[in-house]
Amino acid sequence: MAINLQKGQRVDLTKGNPGLSRILVGLGWDPVQNRGGGGILGALFGGGGGANIDCDASVIMLAENDKIRSNSDVIYFGNLKSKDGSIQHTGDNLTGDGDGDDEQILIDLSRVPAQVHKLVFVVNIYDCVKRKQHFGMIQNAFIRIVNSANNQEMIHYNLSDDYSGKTCLVVGEIYRHGADWKFAAVGTGTSSPGLADVVRSYT
Repeated sequence: MAINLQKGQRVDLTKGNPGLSRILVGLGWDPVQNRGGGGILGALFGGGGGANIDCDASVIMLAENDKIRSNSDVIYFGNLKSKDGSIQHTGDNLTGDGDGDDEQILIDLSRVPAQVHKLVFVVNIYDCVKRKQHFGMIQNAFIRIVNSANNQEMIHYNLSDDYSGKTCLVVGEIYRHGADWKFAAVGTGTSSPGLADVVRSYT
């Protein structure tokens, strides 16, 4: 039975799950459906249906001081695997259509280097400035954590805030707490125009 979290809540990942090591982090979203087909939205999206918005999920590996060690510690569609092999992105989804996870990240917590204290999960809109797109055009965004050993969903967090005008979401964090790992439901929207700007904030 998954724990459903609200923004700001934190929960133990490994403390109550001895031996937990391999997890799947699923992130999902849907374009807002435009039923009218007219007006500004119709002109922007080209009639009915949803917008073609390319959201990208990424993980930023941070050291104890919440700083990034090198650019190779950013796992995204252009760098699908961490150097140490502990994190693997399964690939880019260009539309967000359909049910379930849109992008998935596989993590082996036991292989995360000791110097890495936090994994930050970010979703940003590709080319958002040129396309004039923001997260007000996205609905049903969520992050979930699944135990890869038995495929059981452990944690689910729906991002229900109004993110109009925001172009990047810091969705959640997995961080060390002593010998254990915890998850924090963050759900913070920013106006960063791209992933590089998000990464820069951790340098």
